[in-house]
Amino acid sequence: MSEQGFMSDEGWGRMDEVLPFTIPARDVRGRVVRLGPVLHEILAAHDYPPVLRRLLGEALVLTAMMGTLLKDEDCQLTLQVQAQEGVVDLLVCDYREGELRGYVRHDAARLADLGRADTLADLFGDGFMAITFDLAATDKRYQGIVPLEGDSLTQICEAYFAQSEQVPTLIRIGLDVEGEQCVAGGLLIQHLPDGEEGRERLHARMDHPHWEHVSALAGSMTAEELVDPALALDDLIWRLFHEEPEVRLLSVSDLKRGCRCSAEYYHSVLSRFGDEELAEMRDQQGKISVDCAFCSKIFPIAL
Repeated sequence: MSEQGFMSDEGWGRMDEVLPFTIPARDVRGRVVRLGPVLHEILAAHDYPPVLRRLLGEALVLTAMMGTLLKDEDCQLTLQVQAQEGVVDLLVCDYREGELRGYVRHDAARLADLGRADTLADLFGDGFMAITFDLAATDKRYQGIVPLEGDSLTQICEAYFAQSEQVPTLIRIGLDVEGEQCVAGGLLIQHLPDGEEGRERLHARMDHPHWEHVSALAGSMTAEELVDPALALDDLIWRLFHEEPEVRLLSVSDLKRGCRCSAEYYHSVLSRFGDEELAEMRDQQGKISVDCAFCSKIFPIAL
């Protein structure tokens, strides 16, 4: 489906969707996302404290928006943050064909002792973010690594696109994850100078007049608007860009929680181990318990 303008109000109040769009005259592409039940299901798998709920919520929105930049089937985007000695030593989210999952590994005792932890430095200390694109069509993997220099994961992702991809990028995130009904939203726009998607990009300029104009408009989007369920995704785009001569709304992508763990999968993994290694893993009942960090399920495997 490809639409021009903002005539349809389909999707009013809907959740767990990504709406891509382009502004051809400005050589801009973007997407807006809103997570609801999917976000709640992922966060509910672990008893995360509020600061980690916000951290993981932000990472999931970023992953959903960046993941839908991939055009081919069976591709995967992985966002991973690692630190050596942080209270949080690992955050990982990935997106594949509409499936989203995420997990934060942390030291609960150290986090409680830390008290107020408002910055990435508080949580991770020194670390890095890795963004990995696994492209099924070419069977190749591309990865960019940037240091944790910034006040938020959002700022670090913007820096990644500017430094590693040379693509001017603006991202806005809204989070409401304190109550039982979790909502998170995001807006991502990028400037692809000298060509819309599919045409060769000759150069990128942070001071390009088109980019300065569109980023100023997009920068006015508030966190409250992004998490307001009464505002459909196309209405958010309308609020920002209704004076543009043409805005193309592309096909909506539905999102779902997609942990890929299963007894069959773990059985196939364990079958690659030798007899002695398997013997060390078995419990008194002769089974091997595998704990999936993403969904917090334990799979007893008999081998």
